[in-house]
Amino acid sequence: MKSPLFYILTLSLVLLGVQSVLAQDSLYQPLPTVKHPADNAWTKDKEELGKALYFDPRLSGSNWISCATCHNPGLGWGDGLPRALGNGQKELGRHSPTIINSAYFDFQFWDGRAKTLEEQALGPIQSTGEMNQNLDELVKELNAIPGYVTMFKNVFGNEGITKINIAKAIATFERSIISKDSPYDKFSKGNKKAMSESAQRGMDVFFGKGKCTFCHNGPNFTDSGFHNIGLKNHGPLKENLGRYNVTKDEADKGAFKTPGLRHISRSAPYMHNGSEATLEDVVEFYNRGGDVAKNRSPMIMPLSLTEQEKKDLVNFMKALEGKAINVTVPILP
Repeated sequence: MKSPLFYILTLSLVLLGVQSVLAQDSLYQPLPTVKHPADNAWTKDKEELGKALYFDPRLSGSNWISCATCHNPGLGWGDGLPRALGNGQKELGRHSPTIINSAYFDFQFWDGRAKTLEEQALGPIQSTGEMNQNLDELVKELNAIPGYVTMFKNVFGNEGITKINIAKAIATFERSIISKDSPYDKFSKGNKKAMSESAQRGMDVFFGKGKCTFCHNGPNFTDSGFHNIGLKNHGPLKENLGRYNVTKDEADKGAFKTPGLRHISRSAPYMHNGSEATLEDVVEFYNRGGDVAKNRSPMIMPLSLTEQEKKDLVNFMKALEGKAINVTVPILP
């Protein structure tokens, strides 16, 4: 269990770091090239296979739910709901996170229980509460579809259709969903007209008074960490323990993964429980320093932002929206 001294020292180091790099130009980090695992190299055919699987409801036990049901391109690669609806239209305990830029995440799921997209891909498929599909049965079903047999053979050779190869294909497609070339990127590269004056002021708030970079930093605007930000519980779960379910560390109770902020304007509502409907609501939440004190991170504190500063901060986050991510729904085998 982490001691209070650990958090005090961490906060002190973060404050020192912020003070030492307040010049915005030194804070800008462009998105790096997406890296693919050594055992799952990219090919166009593999990405196209993964795309077909991603949109195919036959991956679920009911043949009604696909990956795209909860991670819909038209809804910011989420579902637009506070909390996802799973098998039998039952409300689940957490908000469907966007898959945008998930290629850059060190952990997957809100609680970080998967370290790779390959590991993550099979989780919802076999979860009884989500897609409710037996993986062995899925392999049999896909082997009965000639088009998939051909596609898998073209990508994986004689290995054909396996659970691992299903995961590899879906993960390869998900790594293609990247938000880049935002007004913020263009501004930071020298086009000083790319962001409005309000967004520029909001950028100063984000990197300064708003203390947003305590957790939202780096090229994808996330520290890849887990924090209890003081949210009230919402949804069917009596207690949402988050990262604690993985680590069993008392300090991780109520801690959830820091989401990236690129393209964040497209994936409302917000937070792991979908409790904040708009970016304005998110800013208000942080401005008051959260709502629940128990186990709350010491980095969450009242900000005393003015009304104009709050508006400017929202406009800066909107300026993190990259160029349109256009994906055509495939014709399924």
